[in-house]
Amino acid sequence: MKTLSQLNPEPVWKYFEEILKVPRPSKKEEKMIQYLLDFATKNNLQATLDEVGNVLIRKPAFPGKENVPIVVLQTHMDMVCEKNSDKEFDFASDPIEAIVGDEWISANGTTLGADDGIGIAAQLALLTASDIQHGPVECLFTVDEETGLSGAFALKSDFFNGKILLNLDSEDEGEIFIGCAGGIDTIATFRYTKEQTPFGSVAFKVKVSGLTGGHSGDDIHKGLGNANKILARFLYQEFNSLQVALVDFDGGNLRNAIAREAFAWLVIPASHRDQFQSDFEQFEKAVREEYQKTEPNLEMYVTPTESPYQVMNHSTARNLLNALVACPHGVLEMSPRMPGMVETSTNLASVKFMPFNEIIVTTSQRSEIESRKQLAANMVEATFRLAGATVEHSDGYPGWTPNPDSEILKVAVESYRRLFDTEPIVRSIHAGLECGLFLQKYPGLDMISIGPTIKGAHSPSERINIETTEKFWKHLVDILETLN
Repeated sequence: MKTLSQLNPEPVWKYFEEILKVPRPSKKEEKMIQYLLDFATKNNLQATLDEVGNVLIRKPAFPGKENVPIVVLQTHMDMVCEKNSDKEFDFASDPIEAIVGDEWISANGTTLGADDGIGIAAQLALLTASDIQHGPVECLFTVDEETGLSGAFALKSDFFNGKILLNLDSEDEGEIFIGCAGGIDTIATFRYTKEQTPFGSVAFKVKVSGLTGGHSGDDIHKGLGNANKILARFLYQEFNSLQVALVDFDGGNLRNAIAREAFAWLVIPASHRDQFQSDFEQFEKAVREEYQKTEPNLEMYVTPTESPYQVMNHSTARNLLNALVACPHGVLEMSPRMPGMVETSTNLASVKFMPFNEIIVTTSQRSEIESRKQLAANMVEATFRLAGATVEHSDGYPGWTPNPDSEILKVAVESYRRLFDTEPIVRSIHAGLECGLFLQKYPGLDMISIGPTIKGAHSPSERINIETTEKFWKHLVDILETLN
């Protein structure tokens, strides 16, 4: 099996291998921050740390390039921490275990963190290169992009000096991004009481797993299964016919990931046991047929379990299941401005039973149009309010309006055409990037986003393509050397 050190471009993979050993969960980036500051000290580079943990490392121009405009290279230092349920792993301390194939690099049962570790690695490779003829460079590393963009929100308007910014956080090589969707989270809270488990009941655990999951922006249009929706459908069906009492529901984890796994614990009258098993088999068959093309690894199980002393009160359980089935998930509108691009979507991200008899349902909405983003959030809010939940919204973040006349875009397109003898695709992305927030702080900023091909981001199936990483690096270097 190949190792990362055997791959090209060698400096990029060298630093990526180092980054895999540094824990960097969102909101817990302390070790990554220290790694970057130590890196700057070791390489005699000027580093600045702001109040929230954003790091800026400056590198002077190559001799003779001092008058070239300053370019900001930007990535986020945190990663999505998702793992398979049977994988023992502590993201706060364990190094990511990379698996190197012929074409792709993946991780052993966890997210790889190529989003955005590969962008960081490219920055570090550039900062230590002595043979790249670029102008002045500022490398910006932000914190907490994945769970709230708090690093970009808190960025001061004088933290960096460049007027050109290359975001290195997109995931489709050969495509240059000039816009992105804005987003908002909608969080519903149910409060319930407990009742005595009915006499003569039997208990079961229902499991939905094996789904692809993925990024709730990049992958929302692919027809992938959402474990929360699938499980809620079955429970809704049985609740209304077999006197089901709900004990617990645990599905999904992150607001920006499509739920891959969901579990429920329930009780039914013993006299309905055979009907329950028969219903489950029929439901499983129907769902497998629905997702035979997009979710070939879907797994669904029902297993007997010990009967609990108490269950969730009937009316709140009914309201919860009504809301989960009614709550929209997936693409709401396709863009009339950019054919093939999602305009507006929503993700039923997670359902969690919490202490003190609370249930938290987390959803996220995205749109390139601010009013449509708010409409999607209101649709979800109305669904849960009708079911008796209280609802709150996050502050949200703005989209990035495309600028097809961008000067750095012209440089990047011509560079790609010259290097690879083909035309790059120029488009917006439905995923959220920090660029919209940067534009609020630096209104004159000229920006594009590029990156290698990454599939399955935000899930344990995350993988990065080796060949496109080399093309991404060559493109980045050529853009910087072409600027004058």
